[in-house]
Amino acid sequence: MAEQALAAIYRDYIACLNARDWPGLGRFVADDARHNGRPIGLAGYCAMLERDVEAIPDLRFDIALLICEPPHVASRLAFHCTPKSAFLELPVNGRTVRFSENVFYAFRIGKIAEVWSVIDKPAIEAQLREPMGDLVSPSSAARPGR
Repeated sequence: MAEQALAAIYRDYIACLNARDWPGLGRFVADDARHNGRPIGLAGYCAMLERDVEAIPDLRFDIALLICEPPHVASRLAFHCTPKSAFLELPVNGRTVRFSENVFYAFRIGKIAEVWSVIDKPAIEAQLREPMGDLVSPSSAARPGR
């Protein structure tokens, strides 16, 4: 698969996530997908995303960096969101935070077969150490690109 075609599939996948189109996820994720080395399949992948959105209702996936070398994709995703309670075992509890996720994908027959993901937890920890006045409050959050 050519780099441009793979990049287009990946961008469509991100649009699917942002649209919360869980029934459409099968167009992008293999039935036997693996996440960070463990088999979760399409159903487990979908359930993981549904849990993420339940915990973070304003979750939006923004591509900050995208590199394609078929059959692999490397992406840095940027987040600016407000988890309702603890997130990554951190007491975020309604505070708006910014962080990144570095994620690598292996595609097989045009679908995501493997995902390796690392979230920048230290960035969130640093924000939680700041006084509340230094963070953007959920009610006044100005979101770039919206």
